[in-house]
Amino acid sequence: MKKLTNLLLVVMLIAMATESFAQRVGIKAGGNMTNMLIKDDEETLSDDFKMKPGFLVGAVCEIPLSDVIYFEPGLLITTKGYKYSESETLFGITMDVEQSMNNYYLDIPLNFKAAFEMGDAKIYGAAGPLVGIGLSGKLKSKITGAGLDTDETETIEWGSDAEEDDLKRLDFGVSIGAGVELNALQIGLFYNLGLANISSYTDDGATIQNRGLGLSVAWFFGDN
Repeated sequence: MKKLTNLLLVVMLIAMATESFAQRVGIKAGGNMTNMLIKDDEETLSDDFKMKPGFLVGAVCEIPLSDVIYFEPGLLITTKGYKYSESETLFGITMDVEQSMNNYYLDIPLNFKAAFEMGDAKIYGAAGPLVGIGLSGKLKSKITGAGLDTDETETIEWGSDAEEDDLKRLDFGVSIGAGVELNALQIGLFYNLGLANISSYTDDGATIQNRGLGLSVAWFFGDN
């Protein structure tokens, strides 16, 4: 938690440093639902995965390029991962399996936004590349039934070594979104599509990609 707090402070300091280049700087927070696509040459292994709730928090700035077009980069601490649960009965014995991955990322969205006035508000659409940097993560597994009651937590190892590491630290993809702005307040929906294969093990077509959608609220400081 201390490392996360320190990182948030760094994000805010960087945002303050960019204020002289932007018309508006803001703070952003929200909730997300994330999942992971995992597959190999033979099949998709994540068909039964469920979306995992999480959060995002950080800073954004708005740089006008024209009357309606803006460049809106950000620095966001974001959670990503998935949930999985399954019950199987064999010879009258039921086994319950639960698993969840919770990763923390520093996301850097580089969105281009088009905003149009509608009365006292603005409606906007945004899209752009998204860069993610893996910070930390945990994989939790629980098995109960048939006299078993195991509960394990593993730390995610970041890197490209197929034998030692779990996930590559660098991720990239695209982000699209839309929403409404009321003066300093921005409310938006977004969808992030991971394009990079973040699996450290890539033999046999092994692929892991991030997915996520969510709702964000931002409050801007500066001229509108």
